[in-house]
Amino acid sequence: MSRHDRLSGMLQVVGERGKVAVEELSDELGVSTATVRRDLDHLAEQQLLTRTRGGAVANQISYDLPLRYKSARNAPEKSRISRAVAMLAEQGSVIGLNGGTTTTEIARALATRTDLEHRPGGPALTVVTNALNIANELAVRQHIKLVVTGGVARPRSFELTGPLATAVLGDISMDLLVLGVDAIDPAGGAFAHNEGEANINRLMVERSGRVVVAADSSKLGRRAFARICSIGTIDVVATDAEAPAALRSAFESAGVEVLAV
Repeated sequence: MSRHDRLSGMLQVVGERGKVAVEELSDELGVSTATVRRDLDHLAEQQLLTRTRGGAVANQISYDLPLRYKSARNAPEKSRISRAVAMLAEQGSVIGLNGGTTTTEIARALATRTDLEHRPGGPALTVVTNALNIANELAVRQHIKLVVTGGVARPRSFELTGPLATAVLGDISMDLLVLGVDAIDPAGGAFAHNEGEANINRLMVERSGRVVVAADSSKLGRRAFARICSIGTIDVVATDAEAPAALRSAFESAGVEVLAV
């Protein structure tokens, strides 16, 4: 297990349980207690958890993991989802992308589609995003017209939120929105951990003709703090083939197409 994966796993365990002992993490991750202590000290220095005598406890941001710690989680599944979702974009269309590890991979897949070329009088695609890292990925792609919302950047997700972002989104419309989420439930809808991101994502949903939620199976059947939108506003859930059959059926019964790859 790489250090990156180990740190991500520690944050996940602490976030889910609220508190954890060094010995627990040592047994579960298969590393020495000395390694666990060093890693917990490192995470505490970044204010991602709080160290205690013999372990650590979650703080208010433990579930909202920084993007750099999320990127390696479920990487093969996210790669398959990204390639499949990128193929849903039609030549000349306007595509919305919010922040997240899966949507970042989808942005890369869109940028490298060889069948998308400059149209006479227009770009191959127009991409609207509130994610600084996605904007950075696409800014050098000459065949893509890039529109970045305004707003205040959240350092954990690189997303722009707040009134400046809503001002831009209120004046545009998108053909397709690819929405990254923290959780999605067939009854409750799509969710984010942060209410500011949920608010911007909700407006992106409202401004889009079609909404595709891209989420690996670990996010299905779950809820988070802030709801982005109801299940009725989502057209497609793109997930991996490991998604339980019962959950797939529940989404389909709610009128949502399931694309499992």
